[in-house]
Amino acid sequence: MKNSIIFTALAGVFFYCSTPDHQSAHYPEIPVKYPETKISNHTDTYFGTEVADPYRWLEDDRSAETAEWVKAQNEVTFGYLEKIPFRNKIKDRLRELWNYEKMGSPDKHGDYYYFYKNTGLQNQYVLYRMPELDTAKAEVFIDPNKFSKDGTISLSGTKFTKDGSLMAYKISESGSDWNKIIVRETKSNEIVGDTIIDVKFGGLAWQGNEGFYYSSYDKPKEASALSGKTQFHKLYFHKLGTPQAEDRLVFGGEKTPRRYVSAQVTEDERYLVITAAESTSGNELYIKDLADEQNPIIPIVEGFEHDHSLLDNEGSRLLIITNMDAPNNRVVEADFANPLPENWKNLIPETDNVLDARTGGGFIFASYMVDVKSKVMQYNYQGALVREVQLPAIGSASGFSAERLDTVLYYTFTSFTYPGSIFKFDMASGNSTLYWKPNIDFNPEAYETEQVFYESKDGTKVPMFITYKKGMVKNGLNPTFLYAYGGFNVNLNPNFSLSRIVLLENGGIYAQPNLRGGGEYGEEWHKAGTKLQKQNVFDDFIAAALYLKNNNYTDTDHLAISGGSNGGLLIGATITQQPDLAGVAFPAVGVLDMVRYHRFTSGAGWTSDYGNADESEEMFKYLLNYSPVHNVKPANYPATLVTTGDHDDRVVPAHSFKFAAELQKTSKATIRY
Repeated sequence: MKNSIIFTALAGVFFYCSTPDHQSAHYPEIPVKYPETKISNHTDTYFGTEVADPYRWLEDDRSAETAEWVKAQNEVTFGYLEKIPFRNKIKDRLRELWNYEKMGSPDKHGDYYYFYKNTGLQNQYVLYRMPELDTAKAEVFIDPNKFSKDGTISLSGTKFTKDGSLMAYKISESGSDWNKIIVRETKSNEIVGDTIIDVKFGGLAWQGNEGFYYSSYDKPKEASALSGKTQFHKLYFHKLGTPQAEDRLVFGGEKTPRRYVSAQVTEDERYLVITAAESTSGNELYIKDLADEQNPIIPIVEGFEHDHSLLDNEGSRLLIITNMDAPNNRVVEADFANPLPENWKNLIPETDNVLDARTGGGFIFASYMVDVKSKVMQYNYQGALVREVQLPAIGSASGFSAERLDTVLYYTFTSFTYPGSIFKFDMASGNSTLYWKPNIDFNPEAYETEQVFYESKDGTKVPMFITYKKGMVKNGLNPTFLYAYGGFNVNLNPNFSLSRIVLLENGGIYAQPNLRGGGEYGEEWHKAGTKLQKQNVFDDFIAAALYLKNNNYTDTDHLAISGGSNGGLLIGATITQQPDLAGVAFPAVGVLDMVRYHRFTSGAGWTSDYGNADESEEMFKYLLNYSPVHNVKPANYPATLVTTGDHDDRVVPAHSFKFAAELQKTSKATIRY
């Protein structure tokens, strides 16, 4: 079932064949016969209400019966896609666009600068190193493309010791969240010690050169590691040269059961800092003085109402970013001797704009979102403003972090028509200079982006970016791709994507609204799209589509809507609530069965946004009312391509399987374009 794709109607080439060059072409109808899907009489009862689940058998994602169903679905999908006469032309253009050198920012560890580079079409980025800032002297340090013949084993995380003499790195096989950890001695570039297995989520944190902290769960007992539920995270310390079986449990497990646990060690190696959470929002914060292994782990914040993380420390002085009593975040200082919130003092107070912060060179870099656009301010450790960082344009800046003794840092800047470029920033003078920019077959001057604010159903103003070729005529016939997410405090900032270029250069429009449920306007904006207010997200998205149509950017036949994961739920709910909104829909790896999602893999950690059907009758009825799988009815649905995967165990393939099967019952079997 690798890379399972379930085809329910026409999709992938909508924009290409909607452009003026192709509208006059006449292509034949392609008949499609969907495979039969077995229906069972299975039902569940929630608070006295029976809920039918006729495709429960598809939840067994390792059964031969499910595998045969997926195989039949893929035969239909690719049987259609392979008949598209201009499919290879699109593929060739995308290959041309992607075939350029890509590079990451350099980081210094020990005697070397390390950076990632992809020569063009490599499956995985290669980790290089150089003795000075001269890429001509760079050498390959690790090439993940050699991990496997098919390029499906990737480097998923790295961590160097403070002196740079050792590096621990995680590898992921076929995109799985279950990782392995390997350690290399950097001078010789040789592997040392044994491989650590069954690692999942959390980062890596070295304690000197002695060993490192990592997090994992007990492997699920269920037959499928993909659908098996993961619950109690455990933080371990691994001492180099010892068997993994002897690794010391530091936090978590049965004594302090938490769903997510991660650790960091401060740059001065004085403190171990632990974050613990039950869901994707809200965390506890703990700290331990590493001077003595017997020192206790001290709580700074207990409970999961707010988010907190340690930025840095000066001796016993702790710098913390938090949204406690500050929905848009603030930076506070605390002392290790009295670290509880009642003793915190504001260092950078909350403002009207959402704050993110990083540190480098003894400075705090406060990145604000001002109507979803970056503004970066540089402060010293006493909270005094040094300067505003002058960015090259309006867009998104990221990466403002470095070590305490560094004098320069590297940040990335991008926007919808500004390919991601790396800038070198001198922290003393405040000067930015271009370090690297990609050489892409794309002329940004030919395109423009506008930001509009439209009204949602309840009158809330929602921002949306719209990008198109200059000279675009608002005739209501422009092929338009509307993409959104709307959940889990995730921000959709201006960004550059090569996959959109084929659409834009053929006269299409890309639109990206910032729905409630995201974090673009702080925690209040996020909460307004969660649990019993989730409908706000769908209303915001529907209103975005209506704005585009009412203002003659496009019409129903030329509009496609798209989203992945939580965004896949967004698309599923949108088309079941308003089937005539768009001509094409792309729900990717969606959370589509809202009654049962929390019973699988990491789903229980999503309840802070969704709630779950077991907690109350009110929550059950609310979820059932918009759950895409349960709300498919006879209707003229848009052409829909449902996609899922079977290696990322945060995805439940059965959601997409069930939704596709339901849609196929209502779909016409002849497709033309």
